[in-house]
Amino acid sequence: MKVRIGAGATDEEAHAVAAALAEHVSDDVEVYLGDADDPAAVHEAPEPSAGGETAEPEDELGPTQREEQLREEIRDILEGGPEKYKARLSEQDKLFVRDRLDLWFGEEDGDGAGDLLFEDGKFAHFDAWHPDSPEVEEADDSNRLPADGLITGAADFEGRDVHFMANDFTVKAGSMAERGVEKFLRMQQRALKTGQPVLYLMDSSGGRIDQQSGFFANREGIGKYYFNHSRLSGRVPQICVLYGPCIAGAAYTPVFADFTVMVKGMSAMAIASPRMVKMVTGEEIEMQDLGGPQVHAEESGSADLVADDEEHARELVSNLVQYLPDNSDEKPPSQPAKPPAKSPEGIDGLIPESPNRAYDMHDLIDRVVDEDSFFELKPEYGKEILTGYARIDGRTVGIVANQPTERAGAIFPDAAEKAAEFVWKSDAYNIPLLYLCDTPGFMAGSQVEKDAILEKGKKMIYATSEATVPKQSVVVRKAYGAGIYAMSGPAYDPESTIALPSGEIGIMGPEAAINAVYANKLNAIDDPEERKQREQELREEYREDIDVHRMASETVIDEIVPPSDLRTELSNRFDFYEDVEKDRPSKKHGTIL
Repeated sequence: MKVRIGAGATDEEAHAVAAALAEHVSDDVEVYLGDADDPAAVHEAPEPSAGGETAEPEDELGPTQREEQLREEIRDILEGGPEKYKARLSEQDKLFVRDRLDLWFGEEDGDGAGDLLFEDGKFAHFDAWHPDSPEVEEADDSNRLPADGLITGAADFEGRDVHFMANDFTVKAGSMAERGVEKFLRMQQRALKTGQPVLYLMDSSGGRIDQQSGFFANREGIGKYYFNHSRLSGRVPQICVLYGPCIAGAAYTPVFADFTVMVKGMSAMAIASPRMVKMVTGEEIEMQDLGGPQVHAEESGSADLVADDEEHARELVSNLVQYLPDNSDEKPPSQPAKPPAKSPEGIDGLIPESPNRAYDMHDLIDRVVDEDSFFELKPEYGKEILTGYARIDGRTVGIVANQPTERAGAIFPDAAEKAAEFVWKSDAYNIPLLYLCDTPGFMAGSQVEKDAILEKGKKMIYATSEATVPKQSVVVRKAYGAGIYAMSGPAYDPESTIALPSGEIGIMGPEAAINAVYANKLNAIDDPEERKQREQELREEYREDIDVHRMASETVIDEIVPPSDLRTELSNRFDFYEDVEKDRPSKKHGTIL
């Protein structure tokens, strides 16, 4: 090896350079001064050691003390908040957040149903709390802030790449502060770039009030959460699971998410805590009564599903994602086809001839969709309508079905709102829609008017009108009043409106029609038997007028289908119209939702 150095160097300096380089590169070294032709110093490579090597090979180098120190710092961070708070988790039947991530994703680089691929921001707020930090004069366990109480990263979940966040309740009750907010926002913004779903594993008491400077009202503060939620909405599925009482700002993430799962005896969400409610209104109320799973699954409609425990919550989400694409550019996944749980040949016998007799729509669905594929959402809210995902010959579809066992399947305000949101989400993620219509229409009365039946009914009709995915409407039995509109009847751009022979389509049902049109004439008949006979005649005449055979004769509907063939008919129609394109007027957006 030849090396030139400055001409002004001394011979001693040349010899020193030669010796040092020879030792370092394990080769002979000649050092020249300036432009000289002869070397000023020559140094031979050191003799090999007894083992035949001059130095330890690079591939035998082990971790340094610096790396070991880093690993020790990481191990400390992974321990979470103060031990006394970790001890309390078992009393609440809750997992420590790192154990929760193991449940969801398995060990990092491990096997199983998923892997935690990487984490961002482990060292958030490290300088403010860690005893090895030069900024911390004295270690104080109560001020431990590992990862600033929020874990974010990416994972493989059931074969799907997802972004995730998870609150660490052992750190200031999972509250949010400046560094955690920064991590949350980065995760959301990266999801916009990647087009991958987001999992929110929430267990947060809200913003950290004593540290609100720097994150509350800033342009890139906690308020940006909901701006990003809005931008992500309809772009990638956002799924939230609640593991504790999420209050104030923390309660908005679950309601902004597309799907929200609560856990019995553990979850709650509310705009304010019971203590704040008492301070503001004087009302004394427990957290579960204020915003527990029963409240939001049955009354507010903010929860899609309620899990029995943490393992069940993961199972529910695992089932849900099987029906969803990664983003709005993709189609929903399909599965190998399976026959239905019950024979389609029993459909006609299931449906009573009388429009006033109840039957369970679940039984009809079980005879149409692939076995065990109906995944119902919001089953306890707006129960007059069923909503959920299923498969027909392996193809994912969203189902909107009236439920005759619940108030005859009349559409109440909650049911209309539930259906509107479901249709809107399904359309956003390219999931075809199947409407199973058996309803006397929208409910009437003073209470439903106060509950905004017109406003919420409008939203259901709007969502159905705006949906651009393939739609199939089946008139199972009753299709009275505006019910046929909300259930994607002929005027609402379905690919088909088909009916079973039990179907009826009319402005109202026979009883109401007779009362409205013939009340005076009937009241004029004194003989009770004669009146009863006339009522029956009028009823039969009216039913002939609204029978689907007349509707098919007038080409109001496309076809009357033998009930035993309904599954095959729907499969063929969804297959044929898979790539249908629908144009909507050019505009910024509608004003209804």
